[in-house]
Amino acid sequence: MRRPAPPTAALLVTALAFHVDMLLYYLLVPLLPRYARDLHLNQMEVGILFGSYAVALLLATFPVAILTDRFGRRAPMLWGLAGLGITTLVFAVSRQYWLLVLARFLQGVAGAATWLPGMALLADLFPSESRGRAMGTAFAAANLGVLIGPPLSGFLDQHAGPTAPFLLGAALVALDAAGRAFLLPGTEPNQGLKVPFRQLLANPTIRIFAGAMALGSCLWALLESTLPLDLDRRLGQSPTQIGLCFAAAALAHTFTSPLMGALSDRIGRVRVLRMGLVLALFLIPLPVLLPRPWMVVVAMMGLGSTASFIMSPSSPAVADQVERLGSQSFASAFSILNLAYSVGLMVGPLVGGALVQGLGLPVAMGLSGLGFGAYLLATRGISA
Repeated sequence: MRRPAPPTAALLVTALAFHVDMLLYYLLVPLLPRYARDLHLNQMEVGILFGSYAVALLLATFPVAILTDRFGRRAPMLWGLAGLGITTLVFAVSRQYWLLVLARFLQGVAGAATWLPGMALLADLFPSESRGRAMGTAFAAANLGVLIGPPLSGFLDQHAGPTAPFLLGAALVALDAAGRAFLLPGTEPNQGLKVPFRQLLANPTIRIFAGAMALGSCLWALLESTLPLDLDRRLGQSPTQIGLCFAAAALAHTFTSPLMGALSDRIGRVRVLRMGLVLALFLIPLPVLLPRPWMVVVAMMGLGSTASFIMSPSSPAVADQVERLGSQSFASAFSILNLAYSVGLMVGPLVGGALVQGLGLPVAMGLSGLGFGAYLLATRGISA
């Protein structure tokens, strides 16, 4: 069997790696009630278990980026894979809380060692005119893992026991291992000039798109932390119906992510970002104002697509700027995006909760939409 061309191989490896990483991340979600019941965990302990992934991701981001730009993409991706396999097996066999927290923490470290080298690899092998489509495709594969993970884990837990989801996860890690071992390029491209973090942060385009990435993740966190309660109280929707509503948004995001990446290749990254900010201005308030569940689903699909407008151009735009600096320190630049994404996830629920408590949900959503619209002013004078 003939080996695919390096760009195709890189896209296959990265898309599979992102898909498996997100699927494994979400395998735990339906199992949390079982762990809480069997291990007698309180809400704080459950929160620590779930949040330890994000803490590890934040702590590992900059060290992994430095290693990736110094030693190449292949080695960190293989190290991360080994860690992912070990943590998955620990989840399968452990019945002690501290081991579960440790496994979740190491899963976050492995996630950093998957995402940063993977994005850098795509930036290495795809030129600017096709970089957006490639990165959008990899993001779509990750979103597919978000869609499949929770229902698959719940089904396996119900019919085969709590170990089954993680045994399946271990099998997927083995498949991922085969892809990374045989398809990752054996030789690394010349990394060129090393650009320090301070110089990357001084670039206005990188700052603007880091802010856009934070806004995109903030949008999801805001909706996830406020909308379910509104749909329950105002429209009487069941947990299943609320889940389907968010699944519709994730599905729209999955399908539009590569399309918006490709569109940014054609008409420019900033133009696509501005279109997304305008859409967010009008669409964010809609789910809490519409009177019928099917209307809310349509609005959520619109917001899922809006997230693609905002987030899909961000990674290729940052990669383009690094390239213009005469460097391939892509992982260092992507670590800034990774940090911005994490900040958005943390800030969204806090700001949203404060606005809802003080002003009510409709006004809070309207102000959030205005915030996205106001970010248009920050994009003035930026060309990418």
